[in-house]
Order: sequence, then structure tokens, then C-alpha cells
Amino acid sequence: MKPRTLAGTCVPLCLLTAALNAAWAQDVPPGVGSESASRAGGNRLDRVELNSRQQSDTELRRKSQVAKQIYGRDELDKYGDTSVADVLKRLPGVNVAGGAPRMRGLGAGYTLILINGDPAPPGFQLDQLNPAQVERIEVTKGPTADKSAQAVAGAINIILKDAPRVSQRDLRLGLGYNVDRPTPSATFTLGEKLGPVSVSVPVSVFEWRSLNESVTERYAKGTDGQPSSITQQGEVLNWGHGFNTAPRISWRRNDDETLNFQGFAQKGQWNNRVRYNNSLPVGMPNPEDDADNKGSWRMLRGNLQYNNRFSDSQSIELKAGIQDARGTFNNLNLRSGLPRVHSVGDNQDRSLTQAGKYSQLLGEDHSLAVGWDLEWRKRDETRTTTLANGQNQLPDFDGEPFGARIERQAFFVQDEWEVSPQWSTYLGLRYERIATSSRGGSESVRNVSSVLTPLWHINYKLDPKGRDMIRASLTRSYKAPDLGALLSRYALNGKYPDSSVTNEELSPDRVGNPLLKPELATGLDIAYEKYMNGGGMFSVGLFHRRITNLIRNAVTLETPSFASAPRWVSRPVNFSRAQTSGLELELKGRANELMPALFDPKTALNLRGSVSFYHSRVDALEGPDNRLDGQQPWSGNLGLDYRFSSMPLLVGGNLNFTPGYTTRQTQGQWLDQSRSRSIDLFAQWIFNPKASMRLSVGNFAPLDGQSVTRLSAGDFTRTERSGRSWVGLGLELKL
Repeated sequence: MKPRTLAGTCVPLCLLTAALNAAWAQDVPPGVGSESASRAGGNRLDRVELNSRQQSDTELRRKSQVAKQIYGRDELDKYGDTSVADVLKRLPGVNVAGGAPRMRGLGAGYTLILINGDPAPPGFQLDQLNPAQVERIEVTKGPTADKSAQAVAGAINIILKDAPRVSQRDLRLGLGYNVDRPTPSATFTLGEKLGPVSVSVPVSVFEWRSLNESVTERYAKGTDGQPSSITQQGEVLNWGHGFNTAPRISWRRNDDETLNFQGFAQKGQWNNRVRYNNSLPVGMPNPEDDADNKGSWRMLRGNLQYNNRFSDSQSIELKAGIQDARGTFNNLNLRSGLPRVHSVGDNQDRSLTQAGKYSQLLGEDHSLAVGWDLEWRKRDETRTTTLANGQNQLPDFDGEPFGARIERQAFFVQDEWEVSPQWSTYLGLRYERIATSSRGGSESVRNVSSVLTPLWHINYKLDPKGRDMIRASLTRSYKAPDLGALLSRYALNGKYPDSSVTNEELSPDRVGNPLLKPELATGLDIAYEKYMNGGGMFSVGLFHRRITNLIRNAVTLETPSFASAPRWVSRPVNFSRAQTSGLELELKGRANELMPALFDPKTALNLRGSVSFYHSRVDALEGPDNRLDGQQPWSGNLGLDYRFSSMPLLVGGNLNFTPGYTTRQTQGQWLDQSRSRSIDLFAQWIFNPKASMRLSVGNFAPLDGQSVTRLSAGDFTRTERSGRSWVGLGLELKL
């Protein structure tokens, strides 16, 4: 079933063209009185606005003590995204799956997400954060001592907007379309400065509505134990609404002492409707059920930060934070239109954090810092599942509260030293103690582990101005298990709700493992960076990671205490050792600077591209294809934007491509993924410095995708998903 996306794309394009032509005829910007004057004015505007912004981000990157990519307002605003997750998917070396960013092809848990330098709390929804609330995004390839060492693949630091120094009234209105009807969104930012106090209150409201279509073919044992097969055409409709706000208050008592409060709140409701049309049954298959699912989420967070510079050489930074996140769900499985399994439940994540850092300058080019980082986090959840006859599915577990807790204490010391105009180094040592406990039913398990992470970053400038630079890092990092993975609660597969019946290996039950240990990784990074006079840059980097205590879900046949028949059960275990390596290349800049023989210096065209190659091996599995879960062999990004000199119009696009690949997940299970491609386009019409309109097209000319899970016994599930475009229209006003 191919979605009809061309008509959905052309209608908004025609409407926007008419609106822009009318606006151009009625309101000609100053300086467009003649062709020559407009071209001269367009070129001057392009050089001042685009180059200065690019140089600002690039200059911050060049001066950083560790390898870092920085993306400011230009990249955040370019495509008119309503979600930070949509911005991240176009960044070099970053992929987004299920709303979670992944660096270097590794899973989401290997990438550390920071908000203003602090680890993002559980329940934080990146895909519900509007880029209008963000000042810049920093992508770091290795951990640092003053941040959490849970950054095996790297870290993404999302810097929210500071409280403004002048009054601010910004309004952004958006309208998007994917299926059925348009969905609105709006962000309003209010900023004021009242003497020594600055206040910023951004508020975003949004809706979403999307349709995923698929065709799934299954071959497995049927309900009679004999081979069977079936084809299911499925439609999954997702919709919901929500809001978020990130108020910030800054009080500058004097030039040396400041107090900042950063709040964050998210709330919303989600809905999910699944419908299948079954065909071509052979034998007695057990198909996927229809489903009506709904739920809600709410997250509240507050952070307080105090900075005091006692003297030109001494300063202290103190932080404290509190967070509460809650979610509910109500899932109903249907077969032939009748209720089959009904699950309701809720979960709550709470955390307290406290951190501090004392810094001391040891001369003009030498800085020493020591600090601590304390965290207490707890997760509680309940779930009740009833069958069609009204009986509880698992009487020993239904309604029983389950919980997990993490207590983390970290202490660090770091030394930043500019040895000479060409040499600089960063040495760090971080010790973390992690105590986890899990409780549920009559079982209570406690586990304590510690991680010592030495870190060394070194930079060498090939020329005194730092235009050519070599960076190297030797680091230790880790990945702690999620709290949900520690809960020893069984969840029966929805296709096999009767615990007296053996399920199939492709449809296992799930349970957590309170004995999980953190994954540890030793990493080496080497990179060469070249910065050009006009603001462009080129980089090539190599990395390698050796991982111990690798966590992976293992499926085994066992007979739980509540079951009267053997069941296939999936649980996370410390599976094996592994290693991964990669090569990453990035190039960006003005077209005439990158290719002067092909482009005129006045051409207002910016180019950017990146390509990354990855290889990994899990020691416990035989090759080929014994790679880490979800790590593609390579991926590439290509983007451009062009500013017209004859009219105030900026257009651009981005292509992201990943080839197909196979992953051996266990000794007898493989996952095949087809190639993927995403094309995003935008056009921005600038009426004046305070008003602009933007048209965005996401996933233009979509490519269908396919995934196949297959077992050595011959059973398999093959799913083909149809791509679908998204169209958005936005208006930005500075009031």
C-alpha cells in the first residue's frame, strides 16, 4: 500500500507560492529598487549573516579543549523543525531511532544526553522539545571528567536559551500535515530584564498525527504446533497533543556572583490504534492482534545553580536538582473486534541531584578543578493485565508494585593546561560508585559496582593560528543499565496471553534482570581538523572502543513459576565482550571556498557533507555479521542551502542515506535491515528582520523499508513499511 504523498506535498507548495507572490507584490523590502542594487544588497547580507554565524560556531569548536561539534541558531532554525530529534538526525555521525539519538551507529544508551551540561532525567522527551527553546547543540566525541562518564559513543549537550538581556517577544506558528488533517503547533517566548534579574518563559503547544503502513509475512509454528504462515496488512495511526515550557531566571548579584534557576515541564497525551487485515493463511497461525492504546506523560524538573568567582584565579559552582516524571498507559488487544487482553498501569521516576566544582587557576594557562556529583534515582511501576474472562493474567504479579533504585556518587579531578601556543592537554580522573536495587513480589536484589575512568585529551596545532590541528583522546567510559531493565517483572507476549500455552521464539515474554552490571569501554580517538579562512572546515577522525560486560537480550526456553508450560523468555544479560572501530569524515563551508574553480566568490551557496564507516564484533558470536545491535556499516549526509540575491529567499535540502545490513543477534537469530533514505527540503521567505515564513518537506520522495527477523530453525517475520512525507508551514514573528 503506497501512500499518496505527491498531492499532499503539491497543495501546500501551491498555497505557499501564491502567498509569497502576494507578499512580494505588496511589501518590497528596502534596497530592492533595481536589479544591481538588490544583488549588491543580497551579497552583503549573505556575507555578514551566514559567514559570521558559521564562524561563530566553528570558532567555538576550534578553541574547545576536547573534540566537539557545535550547532547554533542557524542549524536549529533552518528546516523549521518542531522537534529537536528532527534536528539531530541531520547532524554528522548522529542517527535517530524511536526518538532517541544514536552516535557512531551504537544504541541509544551509549550516547549521553545532557541538558545544560547535566544528564537528562528519565522520562525526558527529546522529540517533544521545540528547537525554539534551544540556544545551541554541542556534540562531543568523548567523555570529560566533570560530566557523567556514561558516554561510550559520545555526548550530546543541549543548551537551552539563556534569560535575555533585553525585552523579548517571539512567536512561532506552525501547521504540519502527514495524514488525515493538519496539526498545529505554536511557541511563544517572553523575556524581560528587571534590574539584576533576567526572566525568560518559553511555552510550546503541539499536536502530532502520523500513519505507518506495513505488510508483514510470518512463518512459524501455529497454535497446533505445526508450521503455519500468514500475511498481515497493517495500519498504525498515532496521534496526541502536549505542551512544554522551560522558564529560566537569572540573578546577577554582582560581576562575580550569579544565581540561576532552570525549570522544565512537559505534559501530554498519546494515542495509538493498530488494525490488521489478514490474508493467505496456511495452517493455524497466531497473528498479531488489533490494538487500541492510549496514555499520558508528565515531567517536572527544576535546577538551581550558584556561581561565585572569589578572585581572578578561584571560582566555585554549586548545583542542585529535583525531578519527577510520571506516565500512564491503557492497552487493549482485540481479536475479531472483541477484547482479548487489557493492560493498565503507571510508572513514576523521581530523582535528586547535587553537584559542585571548585576551579583554581595555576598561572595564566593552567587550570585545575575538583568536584563531586551525587544522584539518587527511583522508579516505581504497577501493571494489571486481565483476560477476556475477567481473570488476572498473572495473579502473583498483577497490581503488585515493582521498583528499582540507583544511588550514584562520583568524584573527579581535571587539569586543563595550555603547555605552549601549539600544545594543550586535558587530564581527568573520575570515580563513580553505583548501587542498584530492585524489588518486586518477594524478591529483593542489591548490586554495587564502581567505575574508575581516567581521561586524556591532547591537542596539537600544526600552525600557530590553529587552522590545522590534531586531536587525540584516550578515555574510559561506561553504560549503566536502565532502571526498567532491572525490574524482575514478567510481561507475557500479547499473542500468547495464556501462561499454560508455550509461545513461539519470535514472540517471547519479557523480564528484567536485577543482576546486570554496567558495560565498560576503553576508547581511543584520533582526529585531524583543518579550519579555512572563510569559515569552512574539514575533519577526519578514527575511533576504537573495547567493551566488556556487553548487555544484550537473550531468549531462552524456561518454565517460570507462574506457568504450567515452557515459555520463551527474553531478558537482558551481560552477554559478551565486543569492540567497534570507525572512520568519520566531515566537510562544510561556502561553495567558492571549497571549490574555487567551480563557483564565483559571490555565489551564496553553502555546502556540507559527512560520511562515516563502522565495524564491530561481538566476541561470543561467530561471524559474519556479528556486529553490535543496530550499527550500520556506513552512513552519509549531504546538505546545501542557497540564498537568492534577487529576492529574500533561502532554500536548501539534506540527504541522509544508510545501506542495508544484517546483524547476528544470538547464535540462532539474525536481523536483516534494508537501506534507508531521508530527504528534507526547506524554503524560507524573509519579509523583514522581524518576520519570515518557512515551508518544510520531510522525507521527500520516501523510500520503503524492510526488516526480517529469522531463526536458524527456518521461522521468520518479514515486514515491509511504506514511507510517508511530512509537510510543514511556519510563520516566525518578533513582536
